[in-house]
Amino acid sequence: MEDLMKPLQVEKKYFTPGVIVLSLIALNGLVFLAGRFLFGIGAVTNLNNQYPWGIWIGVDVAAGVALAAGGFTTAALGHVMHREKYHAIIRPALLTAMLGYTFVALGVSVDIGRWYYIWHPLVFWNGNSALFEVGICVIMYVTTLYIEFLPIVTERFIGNVRLKSFFSFLNKPLNKFLRILDKGLAKVMFFFIILGVVLSTLHQSSLGTLMIIAGPKMHPLWQTPILPLLFLLSAISVGFPMVIFESLIASKSLGLKPEMEVLSSLGRIVPPILGIYLAFKIGDIVIRGTFVYLLQFNVQSVMFIIEVLFGAIIPLRMFLSETVLKSKILLFIASSLVIFGVLLNRINNFIIAYHPPYSYGAYYPSVGELSVTIGFIALLILAYRLIVINFPVISLPDKQYMIQTKFTIRGSQK
Repeated sequence: MEDLMKPLQVEKKYFTPGVIVLSLIALNGLVFLAGRFLFGIGAVTNLNNQYPWGIWIGVDVAAGVALAAGGFTTAALGHVMHREKYHAIIRPALLTAMLGYTFVALGVSVDIGRWYYIWHPLVFWNGNSALFEVGICVIMYVTTLYIEFLPIVTERFIGNVRLKSFFSFLNKPLNKFLRILDKGLAKVMFFFIILGVVLSTLHQSSLGTLMIIAGPKMHPLWQTPILPLLFLLSAISVGFPMVIFESLIASKSLGLKPEMEVLSSLGRIVPPILGIYLAFKIGDIVIRGTFVYLLQFNVQSVMFIIEVLFGAIIPLRMFLSETVLKSKILLFIASSLVIFGVLLNRINNFIIAYHPPYSYGAYYPSVGELSVTIGFIALLILAYRLIVINFPVISLPDKQYMIQTKFTIRGSQK
């Protein structure tokens, strides 16, 4: 049956009660976003000189980059390692990564004070800056993701360009251009796939480098020389759980049957990767002796325990169970816990652990910051639904084969 599946447009109406609710949430976020651009970043956020970043960096950027790791992990698995059985999940993972990184770029633009200088890293290079490396890698990777998505666009429109009236004379030239573009992309796509994997490993780890620079401003539970490695390992470990999570959510939302055989097989790959990350995480605090801070009952110790226990240990045990791997609900819960753990890790690193020595108060996100972040998430979901309805992203049973099979069965019965 696997061979009979092919990427197709999902024939569903776009507007549903859920879509309307998400649209209202997105609109609320856009209102606060407009206030940020019209009246300045201070009018909407609780940021100040002591706390120059908040959830827009911790969640929208740092966590967003990590949770979009499904794009490069599945690309490495399906294309680089040639595991053909996972090809059905590559396009949805690519779309999720593309949209995720798009909103990461928007998040950075929103967060910097003078947002109209976002283009500066492209011109003013600083090879000694970790933030510069992150910025350039993200720009290059976003571009790479859109190039990787182009074959899906050409597949959708080749032979389907039907401009009417005055523009009808463009139909043949456009179709010809799309065919040439498609053939050209097929010859060079391997380069962009490998480039995407390499770029991802670079900026995923460099985000950890940013927090090393913070030095004593970081709590000892998280401030470690191997922070770049931990950031990279956590991103890799959340890649496949994020794909499983997205696939199950999309199947439920669009009324499709989830590919449990593929998702269960993907789930079996998670424990070794998650186990390596957990080993480095625990080994780090043991070797540095910072585990003693866990004996102090404060926000930092509690958040660290929650992050490790619910975000790594419990889901690791769940993914080792065949019962979990064969159950949609349990597999969804296990994947959600890994996602929660990595999300909390980024919040802990960028917000909970970060404490300037001369601060005169704690940072709490404002209503405006929360509204923009939640609004971005809603916009991402709305964009995902719009694209899968109009482009061949999700693998579905081949309609022509189903029709032929239906007539064959009827003929044999007669």
